[in-house]
Amino acid sequence: MNKSLLLSWIAAIIATLGSLYFSEVMHFIPCTLCWYQRIFMYPLAIILAIAVYRNDTGIYKYVLPLSVIGMLISGYHILLQKVPALQPFEMCKYGVPCSRDYLNWLGFITIPMLAFTAFTIITVCMIMIARSHKQESH
Repeated sequence: MNKSLLLSWIAAIIATLGSLYFSEVMHFIPCTLCWYQRIFMYPLAIILAIAVYRNDTGIYKYVLPLSVIGMLISGYHILLQKVPALQPFEMCKYGVPCSRDYLNWLGFITIPMLAFTAFTIITVCMIMIARSHKQESH
């Protein structure tokens, strides 16, 4: 079994279960950007589970676009929360503002930071798998 594939699946599962915990147990209402991040993370938990089961390292072709886009959305969300000058460009016009911090551990660990970390782990793992595929094909 490929360790990078397993690590990426574990990151996706933790992120998925964590987001469900925050919304369903802690009753944190997700903002618009949180929903977009979920749209990109939840399928990864399923896709990567199948890939781990089948030991399909070719899955990086499908996972990388989702993880990179999710990483960009999370990065933008972090900037909205941490850079007050960007708040006029906030996408969340209805409901919970995207700049709201439900969680702020150690002054920098927020929910979007947790999502960004998971997307980054998945992206790095997929890049490692892609590189090993290219080396094997030469």
